[in-house]
Amino acid sequence: MPKVVVVTSGKGGVGKTTTTAALGAALAKGGANVCLVDFDVGLRNLDLVMGAERRVVYDLINVVQGDAKLAQALIRDKRLDTLSLLPASQTRDKDALTEEGVARVIEALRERFDWIVCDSPAGIERGATLAMRHADVAVVVTNPEVSSVRDSDRIIGLLDSKTVRAEAGESIDKHLILTRYAPSRADKGEMLKIEDVLEILSIPLLAVVPESEEVLKASNVGNPVTLNNPASAPARAYLDAARRLCGETVAMTIPSERKSFLNRLLSRRAA
Repeated sequence: MPKVVVVTSGKGGVGKTTTTAALGAALAKGGANVCLVDFDVGLRNLDLVMGAERRVVYDLINVVQGDAKLAQALIRDKRLDTLSLLPASQTRDKDALTEEGVARVIEALRERFDWIVCDSPAGIERGATLAMRHADVAVVVTNPEVSSVRDSDRIIGLLDSKTVRAEAGESIDKHLILTRYAPSRADKGEMLKIEDVLEILSIPLLAVVPESEEVLKASNVGNPVTLNNPASAPARAYLDAARRLCGETVAMTIPSERKSFLNRLLSRRAA
């Protein structure tokens, strides 16, 4: 059964688009048909991270407004046949996204793909609520900073109240990806520890992605980190996260020497 995943956050700059690209590529690499949808109208970056910026002719708003057919706007990935991108508009008015139009596009995507991974704009504005509206699964991305975690808590509230599933009295599966985690800084009190973030948000942990230059290297060459250097620590974290989304039981790897204590904690809370 097709699944719609929204990758969301309360605060910008936490690695949401990187996560969308990395998870989507990992799922496609496993053989699934995957479409990445960029909902960040006006500030699109997913096409850059995917190395597809020169191939954009039509975008999500064109399809929503009926100016182009879905097949005309989809961009097939150069590396994986089962991976496609529906880009956002870089210049159009955000109000051009309508609830009815988005519902129609998501329904059409469900007929063609196994996974539809939606890259949401940060925050709680209309674009973000439209991106999460039809989601079956939510991946909440946050940094181990107090402001980022606090804003993510607000997003969790929206997921539980503003989605189609919530209105039908159903729950939406929510998972946490903690990005840019540096254990040495956490030990010094310069950022929250993993257990602190889990205590505040109380949703299952999908992955801990360490702070790494590999993420920037991959982004600069227009390649998801899971394809650019699959052996790197952030790529392994995202590859394991994709397997967990598919229902596999995968041991949680954390960038810390204190594995014995944290692994016991995370084994109780991991997805």
